[in-house]
Amino acid sequence: MKIAIGEVMHETNTFSSVKTTVDLFKVWEWQRGEGILSNHRGVRDFLGGMIDRAESLGIEVIPTFAATASPSGTITRETYEAIKQQLAEGIEAAGAIDAFCLSLHGAGVVEGIDDMEGDLLTYVRSLIGYELPLVVTLDLHGNLTEKMAEEADALLGVHLYPHTDCYERGIEAVDLARAMVQDGLKTAMHLTKLPLMITTSTTNLSPAKDINAICWEWEKHPDVIDCAFFHAFPYTDIPEVGVSVVAVTRGDKELAKRVADDVASKIWAKREAFRPQVISPAEGIQLALAAEGLPIVINETSDNPGGGTAGDGTFLLRAMLEANLQNACFGFICDPEVAQIAHDAGVGSTINVKLGGKVDNLHGEPVELTAYVKSLTDGRYITSSPMGKGTPVNLGKSVRLQVGGLDILVCSVSTQVLDEQIYLLHGIDVNTYKIVALKSSQHFRAAFEPISKQIITVDSPGLTTLQFSFFDYKRLTRPIYPLDEAVVYQ
Repeated sequence: MKIAIGEVMHETNTFSSVKTTVDLFKVWEWQRGEGILSNHRGVRDFLGGMIDRAESLGIEVIPTFAATASPSGTITRETYEAIKQQLAEGIEAAGAIDAFCLSLHGAGVVEGIDDMEGDLLTYVRSLIGYELPLVVTLDLHGNLTEKMAEEADALLGVHLYPHTDCYERGIEAVDLARAMVQDGLKTAMHLTKLPLMITTSTTNLSPAKDINAICWEWEKHPDVIDCAFFHAFPYTDIPEVGVSVVAVTRGDKELAKRVADDVASKIWAKREAFRPQVISPAEGIQLALAAEGLPIVINETSDNPGGGTAGDGTFLLRAMLEANLQNACFGFICDPEVAQIAHDAGVGSTINVKLGGKVDNLHGEPVELTAYVKSLTDGRYITSSPMGKGTPVNLGKSVRLQVGGLDILVCSVSTQVLDEQIYLLHGIDVNTYKIVALKSSQHFRAAFEPISKQIITVDSPGLTTLQFSFFDYKRLTRPIYPLDEAVVYQ
């Protein structure tokens, strides 16, 4: 048996001014053929799960094309056409296959195409036909559409946030494809959409935890293959934004609808519980100073590169400097200009710079500071977090600056912090610091919850703020909660 695999992964923040190009994909992955296997074998991600499971079952894995970019602005049409061409060439080179397992995100937006995944799946079907099983894995932040559900035999979403179960969804995709090919399994699927947007909601806490429990209870039904709660991606101004539920069954369409509708009604009943508590950077710092033990982690959710920001926001950093903190570290702010200045000056030097706030005017003004250059690195390390463990990371020229009692990490490539590796690379043991600040919404929790005494989320203006009223939505399907209070859902 032969299974082809591929990936096109992008979470598009349409409010970002940074267009997503081929070059941005190539920073993370733009790979054809065998290189996909070497990049992902043994790695805890979607493709890693697919590869490891297929090889353990003696199934031949045929890699086609894999493209991944950090969340950013709308994908250019030229870039999308290049992706389609690479994928088509990869599928053609694969020859005769029995099934296709494709890793997508679910929140991709291209110039002129609101639903990249639906469009791409239609294109893939034009290449492989409708007789071949097409099993798709998705991020739970996908804005799902009927087109996606029509074109795929199964849409398998991650259940956990942080996404520590991507590997398991890859395994599930291969198992399902094998059952369809070898056992003749037929699937049925139903998508239920809600007029609802929610903020980032970790799944080890209520209310998201409670919804997952309902999904898993349904999965105990002998004819239910999968039931997934999609939180959706609210930082995208398209008509299809919104929370959804997808149920996959063993050919029973009515059961799939009953399952999806039931879970959706439970989500709607808890919609008020998804409203977040909003704390400013200054308030968060005071709470951290008053907390017992160390480290106390402060995450700046409003400038999360994992949601499409540039990662050079200064609201939290400025508040930390104004508080004159001791035994505190900030990791990290993206500013390749300052990183280069530090590398040119060398370790032991003192530099005067304007740090951050350079990509747009949404995330704070540049911070003027005089800093000591403590250490310089190439920004390379291997992810140790349960989410994506084994993934190589390259953040380019990086530096540890010191201003009074505050250590500030500056890197040249933007990404959210997933674990303590960027700190360790620069000689910082986060376990010995009172306050550890970072840019991320939830994914950091997989690595930091086990080692931190407390986590404090702070919010301010930014492309991933918890306050949806910050955005000038023009294309959403209205009414939608919580932007509109008077919403009726049946």
